[in-house]
Amino acid sequence: MLEVLPIQEKQEQEALCARCKIPFHTELLAYKALVDGELKGVCQFTMDQNGGRILEFAHLPDAYEFEPMFVMGRAALNFIDLCGVHQAYFDANYDNETLIKAIGFTKNPDGRYFMDLTDFFKEPCQHSKKQ
Repeated sequence: MLEVLPIQEKQEQEALCARCKIPFHTELLAYKALVDGELKGVCQFTMDQNGGRILEFAHLPDAYEFEPMFVMGRAALNFIDLCGVHQAYFDANYDNETLIKAIGFTKNPDGRYFMDLTDFFKEPCQHSKKQ
């Protein structure tokens, strides 16, 4: 079973970040992706008046799976949107452009991955919203 859950404890967040080989940032919110109770990836993100930002996004080394990473990225965006922040950026050092685009990001004129979350999670879900 696929689960994407918020990481509630900073000690757990730090340990999971270490397992995924990404820096731990105490000030960031985080989600973990699990399949049948096994860790698949971690996402650390934040939001402010300039928008939401995914800053760290990683799967376990040598254990990439598309679906858990996709759902985790969308879960972070949904949380950002529910908090009233409707612009998001993917600023993580992550080289899977296919996955980044599948989550919904496109490069803006500055070369930064951007997504307008306005109405994105309303029915019907707009999985291929044009920007």
